[in-house]
Amino acid sequence: MRLRLFVSLKDALASAISRLADAGVPSPRMNAELLLMFTLGCDRAYLYAHPEHGLSQDEQCRYEQTLAERARGVPAQYITGHQEFWGMDFIVTPAVLIPRPETEHVIETVLELEAAGRNARPTRTLKVVDVGTGSGCIALALAKELPQAEIHATDVSSAGLEVAHANAASHLLESRVQFHETDLLQGFAPGTFDFVVSNPPYVGESEAEQVQLEVRKFEPRQAVFAGRTGLEFIERMIPEAWDALQPGGWLVTEISGTIAAGARNLLAGWDDLRTTNDLQGIARVLSARRRPVS
Repeated sequence: MRLRLFVSLKDALASAISRLADAGVPSPRMNAELLLMFTLGCDRAYLYAHPEHGLSQDEQCRYEQTLAERARGVPAQYITGHQEFWGMDFIVTPAVLIPRPETEHVIETVLELEAAGRNARPTRTLKVVDVGTGSGCIALALAKELPQAEIHATDVSSAGLEVAHANAASHLLESRVQFHETDLLQGFAPGTFDFVVSNPPYVGESEAEQVQLEVRKFEPRQAVFAGRTGLEFIERMIPEAWDALQPGGWLVTEISGTIAAGARNLLAGWDDLRTTNDLQGIARVLSARRRPVS
């Protein structure tokens, strides 16, 4: 690879945008800016305030490497190692699903339900568990918003839990979240929790061709695909959530519009089924309450 002796920020950015566009990368300008900011350790304002600033040979080489990775489909978040979620910066690696804005509706739903039931709840510690925590984004966002709650998080992936632990440390929340390497809710006593929360795998194998290539190719398959129909993980989780919840406790899970009807059918016997749509009007969160003791 032959590098030019002098390349300005303006020229480097223009060349990168063209290259990523030719490679079919979505939002090529945003990606080119993000990777240049990552390379230089600067913000967007700096890029446009200093268009004639020259990149060093080392900076050109590192920028070239990030562009090559992005052009072959590697998500920008795996290149930079970071993703923003709920106003918090999360470390991400290929061991975990990249946090997405739609998942913030899960946090919003839990906070709304918790606030609505606060006066009726006995004066004991609120207990929440995040099933399949991945990067820990849901558990840590809830720990931030519910400082008096006891938060647990589970995952079967030891590599994923390493990332979650790192995120807990970076946000000084290590003492607030207890991580468990376990399948679903195995190991918890019945009636432990007020909330069981999850962003589970919910894509069916039959939908694989509709999923973005970079998601299929680079994100952990077990965190994306649930099985043939997309309902398999949720179907296993529902009875375990019923056992793990206090009577009157809530299950709050992310879903897609494709499985919304099937997931609701699986919750026969639960109370107060509610569906929350995302900003595009697609069913995104399903919540249901374990029937209280009469």
